[in-house]
Amino acid sequence: MNKDIRLLEPTTLWNNFADLNAVPRGSKKEEKVIQFMVDFGKKLNLETVVDHVGNVIIKKPASKGMESRKTIVMQSHLDMVHQKNSDTIFNFDTEGIKMKVVDGWVKAEGTTLGADNGLGVAAIMSVLASKEIKHPAVEALFTIDEETGMTGAMGLQAGYLDGEILLNLDTEEDDEIDIGCAGGIDITAKNVYHEVHTPSNSIGYSIAITGLNGGHSGMDIHKGLGNANKIMNRLLYKTQEIIRVSEINGGSLRNAIPRESFATISVYKAKKDTFLKKVTSIINDIKNDFKAVEADLDIAITETTVPKKVMTTISQITLLNTIYAAHNGVFKMSNDMEDLVETSNNVARVIVKDEEITILCLTRSSVETSKSDLANTLKAAFELGGYQVTLSGSYPGWKPNVNSQILNVLTETYEKLFESKADVVACHAGLECGILGTNYPDMDMISFGPTIQGAHSPDERANIKSAQKFWKYLLTILENIPSKN
Repeated sequence: MNKDIRLLEPTTLWNNFADLNAVPRGSKKEEKVIQFMVDFGKKLNLETVVDHVGNVIIKKPASKGMESRKTIVMQSHLDMVHQKNSDTIFNFDTEGIKMKVVDGWVKAEGTTLGADNGLGVAAIMSVLASKEIKHPAVEALFTIDEETGMTGAMGLQAGYLDGEILLNLDTEEDDEIDIGCAGGIDITAKNVYHEVHTPSNSIGYSIAITGLNGGHSGMDIHKGLGNANKIMNRLLYKTQEIIRVSEINGGSLRNAIPRESFATISVYKAKKDTFLKKVTSIINDIKNDFKAVEADLDIAITETTVPKKVMTTISQITLLNTIYAAHNGVFKMSNDMEDLVETSNNVARVIVKDEEITILCLTRSSVETSKSDLANTLKAAFELGGYQVTLSGSYPGWKPNVNSQILNVLTETYEKLFESKADVVACHAGLECGILGTNYPDMDMISFGPTIQGAHSPDERANIKSAQKFWKYLLTILENIPSKN
């Protein structure tokens, strides 16, 4: 499998990607990949440092004849989202990603691929290792923990970098040039509830919602994809008069649209037929609502062991009402850029077990006031349900600069190479540029990258031809970095 990846062109890019993907590198578990990158820099005899939070910085002098050009920072993040299909046996902490080539794409075997942002990292590694590529002085910045808090970018202090231009290689459409992005804030709602012994003469049922596309909670939020937590809540809400909830376990990471949710409930034996008839009707309605975007949605109701305890009626009502009230999806579209999502929320995680409830959300917005407005909307909904709400991990967006010098270089280069115009956009994902700009406010920033689909889900895939296009584009950009003032 991975051997096939190493034969792809450009071989330097794909071999560095394969080497990187052999190293476990989950967010907040980057110790091995930090050491991998340090060893890589030192093996090349390049200046290599690790800052106090774990970001790795490798500096390479300009190639011959490029000494008069502006110093550039090439930046990507080391961590990747860990997601796998429920039937995939895989240990992200100890195993390297198993890759394969399928119809012009590179994919993983039942897990996320890590092309987000591994292809960007591999591209920077290739430039650092090359003796032939023309480039100005390069400061390679490999940040940590981008996917679960951006603490690497937040922790990077002034003084480490001298570059005037930053090339962020974390965009996922090869015909787009990003000049802005959304900021975000984590919302954590916690509550306790009371349990009682399951009523006698009850039947136990497990509910499994699977087969959803999932995806990036920023880049894919406008697609109207199913959120497993909201679908589960809809089903439970509409049957709440004849069921009792015991446990719920839905979703995973804040920045991934939930693909799966599982619940255990009880139903009075006398209400069995009523329940099955009603739930079948509800499932048909849900599948019909999502048939255009979630063709593989599966909702399975299976008789199981009767749970020992269930929520009290009042606790159950409060839970289901609260989740129903929590906004999920697009909240507001931008008034300044056409077709850009300005503000959204992802109800990412719902855990109900042992008399404790935890609900995790990620709210994104390119406008700080709108981000605060939606965060307070959710906070109010949760607090009405008696939840303790914590807002944390807030990070700023990246304000577009349409007069950027490096933007002109990228747009002109793209048009000359590919005889078409690139789309200059702002994205709804959280790029690190806005955060890095707080300590480096004068740095001219831009973001671009190869086409990657399904990021943050096991359907993640990287387009091979696009990677070749991206590599050609990057090398030409490096040759055309402006001269120093």
